[in-house]
Amino acid sequence: MPPVTTNKQTLSIILISFFALLLTIQSCKEKHNKIATNLFKATQNKVFKDLDDDAYIAVFKKELGDEKLKLSNEPAIEAYYKANNYLPVFVMNHLANGDLDAIPDFYSKADEHGIDPELFHPGELKAMIAKFHDKTSISNTDEAYHELAKLELLTTSTLTKYANAVQFGVVNPKKIYSRYFTATKHPDSVSMKATLMAADTKAYLDSIQPKDPQYLALQKAYLHGDTFDGLSKEETQRYLLVNMERLRWRNKPYEPKYVYVNIPDYRLDVFENGKSILNMKVCVGQGRNMDGQNSLGKYDDTCAIDKPFPRETPQLNSLIHSVDVNPVWNIPRSIATKEIIIEAAKDRYYLSNKNIDVYKDGKLIDDPEDIDWTSVTKDNLDYDFKQRPGEDNSLGKIKFLFKNKSSVYLHDTPAKFAFGKAMRAVSHGCVRLGDPQALAKNLFGEGEDFDTIVADMAADNPDPTSIALPKKTPIYITYVTCWADEGGTLQYRQDVYGLDIVLYDHLKKFLSK
Repeated sequence: MPPVTTNKQTLSIILISFFALLLTIQSCKEKHNKIATNLFKATQNKVFKDLDDDAYIAVFKKELGDEKLKLSNEPAIEAYYKANNYLPVFVMNHLANGDLDAIPDFYSKADEHGIDPELFHPGELKAMIAKFHDKTSISNTDEAYHELAKLELLTTSTLTKYANAVQFGVVNPKKIYSRYFTATKHPDSVSMKATLMAADTKAYLDSIQPKDPQYLALQKAYLHGDTFDGLSKEETQRYLLVNMERLRWRNKPYEPKYVYVNIPDYRLDVFENGKSILNMKVCVGQGRNMDGQNSLGKYDDTCAIDKPFPRETPQLNSLIHSVDVNPVWNIPRSIATKEIIIEAAKDRYYLSNKNIDVYKDGKLIDDPEDIDWTSVTKDNLDYDFKQRPGEDNSLGKIKFLFKNKSSVYLHDTPAKFAFGKAMRAVSHGCVRLGDPQALAKNLFGEGEDFDTIVADMAADNPDPTSIALPKKTPIYITYVTCWADEGGTLQYRQDVYGLDIVLYDHLKKFLSK
């Protein structure tokens, strides 16, 4: 019988295959025990040694399905877990380093922003975290799976809710105001993913606390319980709360230079590199609360719904692109029906005295005095009206143009008397300028264009002229009723449009009790 020989090559293959199989088995075992390895190390609770990833995932998916309707930002939460294979990645990443313990402490301080801490369940979250620090509080794997799933969902849901509130505010202005056209950033999947993916959650939560000096000034007054002259403590607190919320909205100018109009302050500023380099009085559109009958201290339910007066100036942002010097005023139909035809019915020479031309089907009417204006109403009005350039033109000598949905602009006015009044909500919606030539000089600078503007504004028989700005300038028309002035003193203004009341009523359910 021939001797048996060992094929070294075959033996090597067998050994390699054997060790590869062992490594595969070990790898699969480790793959299905990520949770056990991580959480036993973090908690030293022996129960966690026996956890199986697949068994946990089954429990978590059921918990996620049961809690969907209760979760804040559920689509973002589900996308986060789907991307991480439904593992408890947040707890695994943040339990051992103390981040998880710090989160409820941030929630508990939400009242420093006027926001109710209970919106984020700090007590419940802290109690759940404590179970994972106690080696004996979780006694079996079934309990461990369920407690871990609940902790994951409560943490990520409340964390995104808190981060959204601090960074973006709790009320969406576009949902409560019908004339709000300011570009405003809202929470989205990208911002919420950044919250959940932050490597150091405590540092992240520190970083998103509002640091704007205006916000800090109002917050300090709120926490100190300050009272403004002429207001009760309660009304003062409400002023501070609604304007802190406005400051949380992501709608602030970011450009180095911009024009800024604050409606309740009846003021325009040109800001450059954070400082006002020009300011002037303005007149804005007439509002629903000009007599101050309603206030944050006292209002009825009807005031809580945004029903703007037709002449209120809208909130918006845009770019000033050009000026019309000695402009023609295309009179809006709303003004024509409420004012022009009524005055023409009283005085047949009213139109000629005001340099107003009348058109029908696009053709100029030679003798508008022959029309029986007493028989013309808003229902049968088929005329258009244009006011020629001149001293009486309602737009004055110059208007500043920017795209917007409300057909408003900044303009000069022959009616200078209103600038001597404290309450200057007197226009039809556009913004009248106290010193339009100063604004033109600021935007155009010294040079040929500005010289043309000055000369044309002074002309006795002016013709309309359009001049484009050398560089488009951002404009923000906003509504702020409380702020810190240049000296740090808090100012407040009457809520002439009742917009504070609308905001406060929507804000109430989020406020500290």
